[in-house]
This record gives sequence, C-alpha cells and structure tokens, in this order.
Amino acid sequence: MGPRPHLDFKEVLAALRANRVAQAALAVALVAAGAFGWWTISPLFLTTTLSEDLPARATATAAAPTAGAPTAATAKTAPTVAPAGPKVLSMGQLQRVDDLHRGTGPVSLIELDGKTYLRFDNVAIQNGPDLHVYLARGMGGAYDGSRDLYLGGLKATNGSFNYELPAGTPLADYKSVVVWCRAFTVLFTWADLR
Repeated sequence: MGPRPHLDFKEVLAALRANRVAQAALAVALVAAGAFGWWTISPLFLTTTLSEDLPARATATAAAPTAGAPTAATAKTAPTVAPAGPKVLSMGQLQRVDDLHRGTGPVSLIELDGKTYLRFDNVAIQNGPDLHVYLARGMGGAYDGSRDLYLGGLKATNGSFNYELPAGTPLADYKSVVVWCRAFTVLFTWADLR
C-alpha cells in the first residue's frame, strides 16, 4: 500500500463549487444539523407556563318541580351533605439531577369526586426536548418504560397543572413521578411520593 493521498482544503472547495449536487447535499445537511441543534438546545433557554386549577367539582343542580310534585312549601326538605374537598393521597418534591436536569416544587396525587389526579403545583422544571410524565414503580428517579404508567407529554415547564389517572389505577404500585426525555433517554427530574 502506498501513502494515503492528502486532502487539500482548496481542492475540496473547488470540487464543491463545481458540483451542484454536492452543494445541494451540503445545504440539506446544514439545514438538518441546524434544525436538530435548535430542537435539542433551544428548550434549555425557553420556558412555558400554565396555570390550571383542579377540575371543577361536580355539583348537583336542583330540578324545577313538575306538575303534581310537592313544592318546597309542602315537601319535607332532606338534609344535604356537602361533598368532601380534594383529598391528598401522597405527595413529594421535584428533585435536581444535575445543572441541566432539574425541577423544583411539589407534586401530589389528589382524589376528587371519585377521580385521581397527579397535580404539579407551582413547579419550575428545566425544559428539554421530548419531555414526558410517568408514574414510576421505583424511587429515586428509577424509570422503566415497560412497567411505569405513562400520563402524557409535559404540559409546561412552569406553573400548576393536572394529569387525570386512568380509573382503577393501583396507586400502591407507584412510588414516584418521573419527568423523562424520550429522545435522549435522560431523567430530567423526579419526585418520590410519600
């Protein structure tokens, strides 16, 4: 084998100037690299805020009396029982993984009107690409996508928001909340529930 030919930058540049297909390929590669760079890096500098209340309590409405039905004057009024307020089942605090992957603020599992919600309350989470929320069976940020309960994409990086859990979710099986970057398989923050 002889010595490898030395690539001269000027020769490569001259060849590129003469070849339109190479120019188009280079332009496509640069645009793709720029888009990928923006998608991965820009979230570090962008935040989104959402202020979502707990879902409204279901309220009973009084029906208008029908013909022949007893009126308020003739009917004996039954005592009404006020429904119980939201019940906190468990809660935890978002944790810091490192300088680029961190969150602060409380998260809790709340029962309201027979439904269970995961509530992020006045949180701040470092943004990133492709972030998703899970109820995890492990603690300390442990994540297993095949066993953990997927709740959806992260709604916002800052603020307060809810995720309704599927009916019949066995809450005792889940020990933490995990915010996970699917694109790069990276933990962004978590909260152990107690």
